Amino acid sequence: MATIAHCLFCFDVLSASLERRQHLSLPQVHDLWSRFQNSLEKGAQRGLADVEANDEAEDQDLEDSADPLSDSDHDVDELSSDGEGPAVETAAAPSTLRLPTISRLQAPSPASASTSSIPSSASASSSQFGFEDNSSKTSSTTSIFSFGRRSKQPSPARREEQYPLFVTWNTISSRGHKSLRGCIGTFEAQDLATGLENYALTAAFDDTRFSPIRSAELSTLANHITLLHTFTPCAHPLDWSLGTHGLRISFTYHGRRYGATYLPDVAVEQGWSKEETIISLMRKAGWTGRSRDWSAVADLKAVRYEGKGEGCQWSTYRDWREWVDDLVTEGVKKS
Repeated sequence: MATIAHCLFCFDVLSASLERRQHLSLPQVHDLWSRFQNSLEKGAQRGLADVEANDEAEDQDLEDSADPLSDSDHDVDELSSDGEGPAVETAAAPSTLRLPTISRLQAPSPASASTSSIPSSASASSSQFGFEDNSSKTSSTTSIFSFGRRSKQPSPARREEQYPLFVTWNTISSRGHKSLRGCIGTFEAQDLATGLENYALTAAFDDTRFSPIRSAELSTLANHITLLHTFTPCAHPLDWSLGTHGLRISFTYHGRRYGATYLPDVAVEQGWSKEETIISLMRKAGWTGRSRDWSAVADLKAVRYEGKGEGCQWSTYRDWREWVDDLVTEGVKKS
């Protein structure tokens, strides 16, 4: 199943490539994302405890102000029969309630639309760059990489998983409108660390439908990862379910073999019927015939599959990455 950590890893791979620095490894991202979430939960718990403590103090102040006069004050009142007894001092106003400031995470964006492309056999590999020279964040003996290894509570080793996968980049406008910016993947099972790294960059820079993503666009980006599973040949081209299955087709047209795919969320987001999805997919592959003739195309075959996707926006990555940088800075100060 795809996770937010997978999306953060792709963001870090892309931003590191554009900024010419080394990105974090996938295990480091998993570990640091888990610690970030734990820190937010602990902060929220501390904040709730502070609020409850302040509420109790405020209630006690209110009770004190509403209490009858003390025994000594009663005695004075009883002695003053002329009605001019000593004035009773008003209870002090309760202290101002202060709520703790807690960083907020941007909620994950909804599943993004994808016009997924079947990639070429060659996959782009990320460039290797040196560590970023930033003396305010790291020193010659302390970096984000060495700091992670010195963690007192390292995460348990993760079994290397393999999945066919697709990486999608979208841009989000100021009004919240989502536009596809790149989407490429593979049906061959990949080690997640290698596959996500390669296809994060391939989708960003090598999708021929778009120009390469630039640094200036990072803050507008949203990332979506889909891990694919359960591939089943269809008995016929309509033997699949909207909203559940992705579809991969192949057919022969003018003596050539064509193929294309749509991820599980595409047809539902576009509001297509099964037949409309097939026709759109065939046109995407290169078919130019009349829509009503789609079923007559020679040797039309379809394979359905399932895929669980996850996505996040740049703001989520930014908040997490700033926390990571602060963590490194604290480590430097303590070293």
